Amino acid sequence: MTDDRIIDPQGQPVPAPQESTPTPLTDLVEQPAKVMRIGGMIRQLLDEVKSAPLDEASRSRLREIHVQSIDELKDGLAPELIDELERLSLPFDAEAPSEAELRVAQAQLVGWLEGLFHGIQAALYAQQVQAQSQLQNMRLALPGGGSDQGNASDQVTPSETGGMYL
Repeated sequence: MTDDRIIDPQGQPVPAPQESTPTPLTDLVEQPAKVMRIGGMIRQLLDEVKSAPLDEASRSRLREIHVQSIDELKDGLAPELIDELERLSLPFDAEAPSEAELRVAQAQLVGWLEGLFHGIQAALYAQQVQAQSQLQNMRLALPGGGSDQGNASDQVTPSETGGMYL
């Protein structure tokens, strides 16, 4: 069991603030490498859809790839993100959707994935800042106030050495 206490600047343990936030974003992606690979593939498909005219067979195949990509993404995501993805990705009406439908669906999916990646990056940065803040608070709580000049054992004063020399 972990202790939900932090040390205040006076060196006293205090209860950690309780957050009522949902699952952290970094925990919502269970298979980040897989999600990144699929995201890269989907972005490449979007570029292909934009650059070349597609016949009916190509549009049908891209529709299958799009649906399969969403199914594969679901395997790497937590239930909260799966629900969001399902709400945002609408099924195609035709077996061979138009190029415009494919572009919109692919762009929507790429945008959602980019938002997911940016959210993860922001969450990781916030965690890093919080950890640094906690570390600084712990340093301040140490005897001597955790001076900015480093560890006391690393500091040399002129009186100890007889003078400062280069």
